[in-house]
Amino acid sequence: MCEPEPVELPINGTLDLHAFDPKEVNELVPAFLSACREKGILQARIVHGKGTGVLRQRVHSILKRLQGVDSFRLGGEGAGGWGATIVILKPPAD
Repeated sequence: MCEPEPVELPINGTLDLHAFDPKEVNELVPAFLSACREKGILQARIVHGKGTGVLRQRVHSILKRLQGVDSFRLGGEGAGGWGATIVILKPPAD
């Protein structure tokens, strides 16, 4: 059985985790944020959904450990509310 080809995602500052297996989140979130920083995108939105909050907690746990993250907060009105997290990234070092 063939492995499916990797899907190339546009890096536009928003990552919707609904399209991914929760097992992929630990690698996906850091890779996405790193790609954002490389493209000069210093504010990103991660859509994790409202649900039970387990995925939100996992995303926040990952963000706390990443050196490139300056801060993060839940999305406000118009940004997904508590179903999304807004991440402020540090500019990449030259």
